Amino acid sequence: MKLKITTLLLLSCSYFVSAQEKKWTLRECVEYAIENNISIKQSELDLENAEIDKSDAFGSFLPSVNGSASHSWNVGLNQDITTGVLRTATTQFSSGRVSLGVDIFKGLQIQNRYRRAKLNILANQYQMDDMKDDISLAVANAYLQVLFSRENLAVQKAQYAVTEQDLKKTKELVESGVLPKGDLLEIEATAATQEQQIINAENTLRISKISLAQLLLLDDYENFDVADEDYMIPKSTIIGVTPDEIYQKALTFRGDVKLSQANIEIAEMDLKIAKGALMPSLTGFYGYDTRVSHQDRSVATGQFTETQIGTVQTTGDAVVSQSPVFGVAGPLPFVDQLWMNDGQSFGLSLNVPIFNGFAARNNVKRGQVNVKRNELLLKQTKLDLENTINQVWNDAQSAFKAYEASDKTLEARKLAYQYAKERFDVGLMNSFDFSQAQARLDNAQAELIRAKYDYIFKLKVLEYYFGIPVEEL
Repeated sequence: MKLKITTLLLLSCSYFVSAQEKKWTLRECVEYAIENNISIKQSELDLENAEIDKSDAFGSFLPSVNGSASHSWNVGLNQDITTGVLRTATTQFSSGRVSLGVDIFKGLQIQNRYRRAKLNILANQYQMDDMKDDISLAVANAYLQVLFSRENLAVQKAQYAVTEQDLKKTKELVESGVLPKGDLLEIEATAATQEQQIINAENTLRISKISLAQLLLLDDYENFDVADEDYMIPKSTIIGVTPDEIYQKALTFRGDVKLSQANIEIAEMDLKIAKGALMPSLTGFYGYDTRVSHQDRSVATGQFTETQIGTVQTTGDAVVSQSPVFGVAGPLPFVDQLWMNDGQSFGLSLNVPIFNGFAARNNVKRGQVNVKRNELLLKQTKLDLENTINQVWNDAQSAFKAYEASDKTLEARKLAYQYAKERFDVGLMNSFDFSQAQARLDNAQAELIRAKYDYIFKLKVLEYYFGIPVEEL
């Protein structure tokens, strides 16, 4: 028993540790966000509703079949079927009906509603795809922000480690009387500033992780972390592609463009449906009825009664009338009455719209306006897409140039810092000027990191509009 408990504890601990040590890749973050995002789940429900609407539209092609049944009690004054005398009694009756109706022609509204339902499914799918792309882009941005913050923190710590060594050397030189105490104070101030920068960088990293975790709808912020990967500047040929080529490619797959095109087709189908209401409609119907009585009935007994109604004048013979004798019997069997008392009705019904207060014609006009509105929305969507791609292309070009400039600046700052350090070590530069050289190096390193991830993100945005998945970083 103790062995089982120990095993369970070890398994639980190993699971907890593995959960804590899990580090998310960009692909995992994107897939998890798409799977758990509330807006996407709502869009999936909209897609399910569209599928149900399609089923409704298909059902309009099928005939409608309805059945009804009733049973009634009549209590009160009724005529006796044998004596003809009115008396208080209770009678019962049962009835049933089955009806069938089918739309033979309805101005092609049924067919057009079915086509509209299928178009609506496509529109919802395009909308959901567009939403997934936007969420993927947002996750990539947040993910790169975490990488930037983490790399910036690593640089800050590395810089502080160098400063600690300089501080140790400066203390020795001050104690030996080679350097004045002011130089030591200046180095200590630089170290304190870097400690503050490390704290700020740690806070920035934590906030960026929390932002990404919230985007993924995760609650365990403290144990959330991304994979330890060093992302370098990716090699991409997208920079050499013109904005117009990217725009033409984007038109073939962008969800927002396809959604706008689908909305035009839906509006055109709505217009056809509205026009169909101006046309005659032909409906076929069929009905089957039957009824059952539960009261006693009058039946002939086979006997007759004779009544003299006159005499023959010539012979004096009596003229006799015979009347059958009736008795009382119970109701016929239930099933027998169903077939004896049944009846059928069938036919066609033609409905011709003549005047309905301009409602049908106004619906046609509304449909025409809606078609024009959606055509304008498509033009606006394409225009916005073209403007966005041009802006993204310019941003990517500028970001790459900024990265190259930052890289050159950093190399120059490294050489300047190395030269200043050599002069400082031999006492040819005071601590203030040396601190300034180090600060300029720190700023150049931070700017290079910022420019690097800014370019990576803007490059991914440009590739995103070219159809390259965001998670392929």
